[in-house]
Amino acid sequence: MAADLKRSTQSPPTFLLFLQPEFPLNALVLAVDALRIANQNSGRELFRWMLVSETGGSVRASNGMWLDADCSFETMPIGTHYLVFEGNLPTQHNSPKLLNHLRAAARFGATVGSADTGGFALAQAGLVGTADAPAAVVHWEATRTFQEVFQRADIVDQLYLIGNGRAQSAGGVATLDMMLDLIAGISGEALADEVANAMVHTRRPMTQPQRNDSTPRPETETLAARLVAKMEQNLDFPLPLEELAEDLALSPRTLSRLCQRTFGESPMRLYLRIRIQAARNFLFYEEFSIGDVAIACGFSYPAVFSRAFKKQYGQTPRDFREHLRRNQFSSLRPEIRRLARDSKEPPLGA
Repeated sequence: MAADLKRSTQSPPTFLLFLQPEFPLNALVLAVDALRIANQNSGRELFRWMLVSETGGSVRASNGMWLDADCSFETMPIGTHYLVFEGNLPTQHNSPKLLNHLRAAARFGATVGSADTGGFALAQAGLVGTADAPAAVVHWEATRTFQEVFQRADIVDQLYLIGNGRAQSAGGVATLDMMLDLIAGISGEALADEVANAMVHTRRPMTQPQRNDSTPRPETETLAARLVAKMEQNLDFPLPLEELAEDLALSPRTLSRLCQRTFGESPMRLYLRIRIQAARNFLFYEEFSIGDVAIACGFSYPAVFSRAFKKQYGQTPRDFREHLRRNQFSSLRPEIRRLARDSKEPPLGA
């Protein structure tokens, strides 16, 4: 295989884009279009790409659209870049075959990367989030879940991360920023800038935080951001009002006024909303038990957690998860479900 990989690097770099169930279509489109425009503007085939699924069949994106793959794991060519596009339930969809292909690609010198929650696959394959390679980037909504599953990981709050044979993006438009950086590394900064301009995009540095910008903000907004960050960092053991205020060098009364003015509610009510939002993300991305989710988000009893969750989202955590999974799993092999449904219907004329 090493000899084959060496031969493949003499031809245009080949990006193998792995489509996992519920993959983010927006990130995939941006990645493909960046490569397409690079070829178009240069007038040469600088890059090749292929869409890959485990069986070679079509895959459903998170928005419900289906996309046909070009090849399966067995029929795909050898690539120079292997990128996993993943969405909901990442660890459940990452098969041993996928993980073995990622390990083999990394072992023979390919760049192995991810978009959105594709970092879960890299971590399961032992390529990131380990003692030797702790740094990992995933979509900010999935960071808490990632940390629960891969406790050695060092989650980096930035748009993307490239280095040591890895290329990880937070998903969405951050995937475009990562692709532009990869294009720059292969074909030069000028071409990467051309592609960015063609896509009406201003390139961003990879270290830029996922949810912040560099625009100067009023002190009150900065304090509010620090307050939210402090709450998000202390979900399992919620801090009392006095400790939150002390961390911001404010009195509890001043902090309450700031919170009411900025968010329209008290600090502890805001804290509760943030904890329930974190619980929703746990339920969305992984199959942790309701009790474990409750504890991870600072609720001593599942019943208390269920009541608070229902008040915010209109349904219990169990109902939320069941409804979500029903919609997700209905997209898997719909032709089988259709045949099963049709077989239960009486034949015409009966």
